[in-house]
Amino acid sequence: MSVSRFLLLYEDSHWEDLSPLADLLPVPGLRFGASSLAERWLAALKLPLLAVEARAGALAAWHEAPAVAGRRPDAGDEVLAVNAAATPGAWAAELAREGPPALYVSGGEPVGARLAVSSLQGCLGTGPRFDERLRALDLARVEVEAEVLRWPWDFVRGNLAALEADLGARAGVVAGEVAPGAALLERARITVEPGARVDPFAVLDARQGPIWIGRDALILAHSVVEGPCFIGAGTQVLGGVVRRSTVGPDCRVAGEIEESIWQGLANKRHHGFVGHSIVGEWVNLGALTTTSDLKNNYGLVRAWAGGRERDSGTSKVGSFIGAHVKTGIGSLLPTGGSVGVGTNLFGAGRFAPKRLPPFSWWDGERAVEHRLDAFLRTASVVMGRRGRALEAAERALLEAHFRASAVERGEWLRTEAAAAARDLHA
Repeated sequence: MSVSRFLLLYEDSHWEDLSPLADLLPVPGLRFGASSLAERWLAALKLPLLAVEARAGALAAWHEAPAVAGRRPDAGDEVLAVNAAATPGAWAAELAREGPPALYVSGGEPVGARLAVSSLQGCLGTGPRFDERLRALDLARVEVEAEVLRWPWDFVRGNLAALEADLGARAGVVAGEVAPGAALLERARITVEPGARVDPFAVLDARQGPIWIGRDALILAHSVVEGPCFIGAGTQVLGGVVRRSTVGPDCRVAGEIEESIWQGLANKRHHGFVGHSIVGEWVNLGALTTTSDLKNNYGLVRAWAGGRERDSGTSKVGSFIGAHVKTGIGSLLPTGGSVGVGTNLFGAGRFAPKRLPPFSWWDGERAVEHRLDAFLRTASVVMGRRGRALEAAERALLEAHFRASAVERGEWLRTEAAAAARDLHA
């Protein structure tokens, strides 16, 4: 009997270090390059998907989850289990070769395993504890060098190379509607999918890297897209410059965007700068919202992750903006900023705090807890404008995250109140 192979993707127990990006999404659903992490691994290994091991609530609310294999594997079939935060590389070829069961480890952490389906008993259904179960199995260890996206700034730092790898191998085919007055520089490196439209006086500049314009996307006049760049399906570029970024799907963007990742379904319809940042789903950035991505002394940026402020090891870091965040006109986000899920900030002309916890409400002088009922009503309206309902699984996930973040939010608000009182009486 021939042995079939399957792919299993998992998020590991360090998923919280990717907050706020992964608070509402399983790690395999995060965008990197021209696809999600899950899609990258499916393309790299070309195997049917057996399962995704991640938090149950995040999985239930994941709209773009890939389909699992139609047939159940036999006990003797083989599984390649992969940590979705590890990117495909030379080590993936080692994992995919025929050989005995093995656990692949990089920097002391499991990044993948090759084993029989029967060995997975007791591992399936464990979610982000799956890596701990893998460690407990009696598997030979193989040390490899793998790139692991451990912190939010790792996504920004590695995205250009990921875009080059994803788009560079694809033939440039212009199948959409490109107006005669549009400028396509290095046309052979530009793809315009069917249904997309590029208007007169728009510029697609692929001299520094390939460009992909997704199906039904719209590039209006006086928009410049500089490669490497991925504009997702249904996204609208409404004027301004998008440089070396991942945007989409279904975003509405204008102004200046540089070396950033937009998860999708987010808005920035007006002027303002977003650089070296990551923007979650259902975010709306008000007019002139601007991120700082470079310190005045050009030093290394410290950013909040894993429960404390950490050195990012790079001098270019903007903000990491969680899902359902809203910013008012003229909002200013600091270098290395972290804005939690569901936060509303509208302190025009004043830099927001470097860290805003989930479901906080900041008016430029003070912060209070966002009311969950009001937040859910707004979320329902926003999603309805894109033809999506706030479904039960998403509502349950948001409610659970509101409860889970209550202690963190309360401690932060008390600290902010004390600091404000000191300033008042100074």
